[in-house]
Amino acid sequence: MKFVFLIVFIHLLPQCTGKPLSQDDCYQHAFKEIKREIAGYSNIAKAIINLAVYGNAQNRSYERLARFVDTFGPRLSGSKNLEMAIKYMFSVLQEDGLENVQLEPVKVPHWERGEESAMMLAPRNHSIAILGLGSSIATPPEGITAEVLVVTSFDELHKKAQDAKGKIVVYNQPFVNYEETVKYRLLGAVEAGKVGAVASLIRSITSFSINSPHTGWQQYQSNVPKIPTACISVEDAEMMARMSSRGTRIVVTLKMGARTYPDTVSFNTVAEIVGSKYPEQVVLVSGHLDSWDVGQGAMDDGGGAFISWEALSLIKDLGLRPKRTLRLVLWTAEEPGGVGAEQYYQLHKGKISNFDIVMESDSGTFMPMGLAFTGSDKARAILTEIMQLLQPINATNIYENGGETDTVYWVRDGVPGASLHDDISKYFWFHHTQGDTMTVQDPSQMNLCAAVWTVVSYVIADMEEMLPR
Repeated sequence: MKFVFLIVFIHLLPQCTGKPLSQDDCYQHAFKEIKREIAGYSNIAKAIINLAVYGNAQNRSYERLARFVDTFGPRLSGSKNLEMAIKYMFSVLQEDGLENVQLEPVKVPHWERGEESAMMLAPRNHSIAILGLGSSIATPPEGITAEVLVVTSFDELHKKAQDAKGKIVVYNQPFVNYEETVKYRLLGAVEAGKVGAVASLIRSITSFSINSPHTGWQQYQSNVPKIPTACISVEDAEMMARMSSRGTRIVVTLKMGARTYPDTVSFNTVAEIVGSKYPEQVVLVSGHLDSWDVGQGAMDDGGGAFISWEALSLIKDLGLRPKRTLRLVLWTAEEPGGVGAEQYYQLHKGKISNFDIVMESDSGTFMPMGLAFTGSDKARAILTEIMQLLQPINATNIYENGGETDTVYWVRDGVPGASLHDDISKYFWFHHTQGDTMTVQDPSQMNLCAAVWTVVSYVIADMEEMLPR
């Protein structure tokens, strides 16, 4: 009887083999067999988990990352540090025995902050901790000295537009969440420039602070006067808000030596384990190598980049070769807005039908809880089964919104996307600050993240069918 079933099953699949399961009838008949296929990876998943968490590869991604960030430090787009870091990765990926290691050139922004300071002159002398925002212009060499106008929102700023002219606007907006509040960092200078302000200082986008300003990219608009802009700590923003509420006149001198240079050449770093049966089809795992110019860029996004490298290392160490090509991409210039990834997409989008899933880890490598996912219901059902292989480390959950900055182009065009979902309760404490160092990282948590990343990417790459779209 089992042979009759097998003959019927084989008859139903030939039009789908090695391609996305897009036809409903094919999918319905095949899903039970897909579940059996996934369950068959149980021993491989356990081997990956044991190697990453308890075996010879224990703490390897952490130790590799520590050596990397201690050697090269922060890696701002266009910087020498980033250039040297990319050359190093090109070398060590080859030494690791990975295949098709290459550098794909891209043009990236080159901005440097230079010397910067802010000093409150009235009602008393006080040094304000600042970090200039990416792409900000400089002040004149003597700085800008002006009265401060404190606001809590764009609406309040526009209501007080007449008061803003010639002043330094300080935003003391409440932190709601990153997605909602980051608009003040992105557009604070533009909105202040519209009402005639001479500079803007923005409360850092974080729920917690120890007098630690958080940097990040900001966006000018061509039809609005450009003004210097920087982030300040939560403490200083709240202090000036309290002073202002009492009617106290606040005067600040802001000095910024920021400078924008012509775009320069950088590289996306690529390495592969070539597929054994469908080498033209790709499962992409990734993180970004660039960082801000403060701290070490260990959390954002050294951890994500290095667990992605670790995924290929673990598979190679176990002597595995999936049916599809497993491709590692270490993006450049993510922080200025996914610049390297956008150029990678333009270069490779002609082969979009061969991309099975795009995965990026860029929200820390803390205690993993599962994956965030964007894709069809059918693909989600398959991923749900794959995640059950991670029961030994209790990371089986699936969440919404699997696209990240560097993979959003592919996800927008229908390629399934996944990102690591971990405990980010403290992520924005350190995000884009001097505190983003190896001290934030935990080797045991990185081991678990690497196990999740490896099991999922390997199983998807080795299954007979691509994920349905």
